[in-house]
Parts: sequence; C-alpha cells; structure tokens
Amino acid sequence: MTCLKVLVIFGGVSPEHDVSRVSAASVLSNIDRERFEVKVLGITREGRWLLTGATPESISSGQWEKEDNLPVLFSPARDETGGFYIAGERYLPDVVFPVLHGENGEDGRLQGLLTLAGIPFVGCGCASGAVCMDKAFTKQVCAWAGIAMADWVLALRSEISGDIDGVIARVEEKFAYPVFVKPANTGSSVGVSKASDRAGLAQALVLAAKYDSRILVEEFIDGRELEIAVLGNEAPVASGIGEILPSRDFYSYEAKYIDGTSGLVFDPVLPDGKEDELRAAAVKIFRLLDCRGLSRVDFFLRKRDNAVIFNEINTLPGFTGISMYPKLFGRRGIAYGDLVTKIIDLALECGVR
Repeated sequence: MTCLKVLVIFGGVSPEHDVSRVSAASVLSNIDRERFEVKVLGITREGRWLLTGATPESISSGQWEKEDNLPVLFSPARDETGGFYIAGERYLPDVVFPVLHGENGEDGRLQGLLTLAGIPFVGCGCASGAVCMDKAFTKQVCAWAGIAMADWVLALRSEISGDIDGVIARVEEKFAYPVFVKPANTGSSVGVSKASDRAGLAQALVLAAKYDSRILVEEFIDGRELEIAVLGNEAPVASGIGEILPSRDFYSYEAKYIDGTSGLVFDPVLPDGKEDELRAAAVKIFRLLDCRGLSRVDFFLRKRDNAVIFNEINTLPGFTGISMYPKLFGRRGIAYGDLVTKIIDLALECGVR
C-alpha cells in the first residue's frame, strides 16, 4: 500500500510557539507511520521555514533548530510549479497537518497559502479560521445567532496608548469589577488578565496591547469552566465534557502549561439536561462558524442560574500530553493515534477548499 504523504508543520511566530512544539512532538510520537509518510517542517520564531528530521524530544525542547535542517521555500501556484521546495527539489504532500497555534497558524493565513496551491490541510478554511481566531468577530457572529456570551467592550491599542483613562471609564460605566482583559487574537490565555480594580485594569490593558491591536474587556462570569471537543465535517460529533479546576485565579497560560497543577475532571456531574444542552451548543457553534475537522468549544455554566454561556472556540486546539482535546475523545474510546488518523482523513474528505 502506498503511504499518504503528510507534512506536519509546527512552531511559528506567534506567542504560542512553545505550545506548538510540544503539540507537534505528541502528534509525531503517535502518528501511524505505516499509513503515512511523514515529513516535518518547523517554523522558527524568526519565521524561517526548515525541514527537520529531529526527534519529537528535540522538537519539544527546542533543540531541533541546532540540527542539520534544510531551508524550505513555498510556491502557491496551482500547477506543476506549486508546492514546497526543499534544497531546490519540489515536494507536494497529499495533506498538510498544521500543528500551529495562534496568529499565522490557525487564523486563516497559512490556510490561504495552502488553498491557493490546492493542497488539502487539517482544520478550518480561511474565513472560518480568521473569524474563530478573532474573539471580537466570533462574538459578533454568535450574537447574531442569539448565543449567550459574556458581555464585552472592545478597545483599540491606539486608544490604550493615547487615552487609557477614557477606555477605563468606558469599562467602568458598563461593568463592575472584576473583569477579564484579552487580546482579540491570541490563544492559550496568552496576554489574558483578570483585573479586580482600576490599577489592575490599566496594567491588563497595557499587557494585552503588547499582543494585539484590538483588546476585549469582558464581564466576569462566575461559573464552572467546561470544554467540549468536536470532530467532523458535515456531520460533526461532540465528545463528553471536561471541567477545568484552575490552580490559579483563572486558567492562565502558566496554569495550563507551566505549573501543571490545574485539575481536569471528565464527565463531571451536571444539573439535569445540561450535558445534552452543552454538547448540542458545541455542535451548533462549530457549524455556525463553518468549522471543519476539529475544534474545542469552551463554555461557562453560570453558578447562579445554570445558564450555558459560550466563552470561545479553538480551531487547532492543543495536542500536548495534557491537552483536553485528545483526552476528551480518549474517554470516548478513540486512542490518540487513531484520533490523529481520523483528523487527517477528515482533511482529505474536505479536499481542496
């Protein structure tokens, strides 16, 4: 049997570079080598594209950049000149698996290049990736569809640098403390802060503005943090439910990836009917935003009334050993390696976008 050629891409220039490396190492350790002929393209923090034969361990640690890698060029032409060029030799994979998180990875930009070249790829298309990556756009689309979410105020980096007092006044007019401050286009809680007073809000706005030109300030939802994995194309299915028990004040980047002390509860006890409501909402949002392949949809279950509140969607969720997405489907009997195969099959089913 001829093996399908799969190009795994990791790294990138986003703040989530390190998480991408660890996710890619997990994928490469579990991908079916009998079915897939795998090549690996690493993107450095500086934006260099390099073909690497590094081990998963070397990729995870970041040592891969010190090895003998080959520069890669890309042509988006949809003819015999299109594809990847490695030391001048053309390489055209059957499918690309972008194990990339954050800007320039899951926000539609790379997807646009692959679409121009007619190369199938794992995950959402250009428009879906862009809308889902931008929390403000996601909220606007979901508000149109009547989906319950935390209320928000949108601020611009130029406003924060030029009239931060005006931004703070706008927030305080609408919300009581605490509030959450988020860059519109980061994941893994990069640049996210919880502000409990005016001074904390000012610090949080300045921090978020380092990562994006558009910043969301959201009302605080006192609720349980619940996550659901969705898998599929035209007929997506939802996993069971995972609950986050943050070890810090909220589920920050450090709580997710550094200290490792946050708790994860699978299939938590919920009020009657809420599991079905949450799973149906996850599939509805996945379809509304035209997602393909995989996504993780995050919710709050508000404590005062058990209302289901949509938080955000991740179209290329973490695939590390501690990530919720593979763990949730693992609880449904889909082993990590089989999940990787299924996701690649879904990309081939979509074909060229």
